[in-house]
Amino acid sequence: MEVNGQAAETEVSAVSRLSGFLRDVLGLTGVKEGCCEGECGACTVLLDGRPVNSCLVMTFQAAGCEVTTVEGLGRSSGLQDAFLQMGAVQCGYCTPGILMAVEGLLRDKSSPSEAEIRHALAGNICRCTGFEAIVQAVATHAAARQGSY
Repeated sequence: MEVNGQAAETEVSAVSRLSGFLRDVLGLTGVKEGCCEGECGACTVLLDGRPVNSCLVMTFQAAGCEVTTVEGLGRSSGLQDAFLQMGAVQCGYCTPGILMAVEGLLRDKSSPSEAEIRHALAGNICRCTGFEAIVQAVATHAAARQGSY
């Protein structure tokens, strides 16, 4: 597979979860393992451009795919800066997964409605922010992206 633009080839156990592979083998600790049941969204990554809960994907299922983690997203997209400017982060545990879910949305829909943003975030749990600042940050960033294209 390709992870954040780099080839990643190794043998893994048949029961290796993608989240564990990314964290434990590749050292990409932006991928958080919260529930390991696909309920919290902390482990969200992009798999061939689509957000997935990496705790529900077996590593072998990602063979031949492109995986993007929050480390691969980097600061260049401006999304992280929008979250910081709008106060959309607090403890930060859920933030990488939320950023990846939102990046997946913005790759599909450059100008999402508030309802579409909330729908994209439905698989992510944040106990700190209440989501208002997150939704505002996404809407503000989407508008800024529109202006830059």
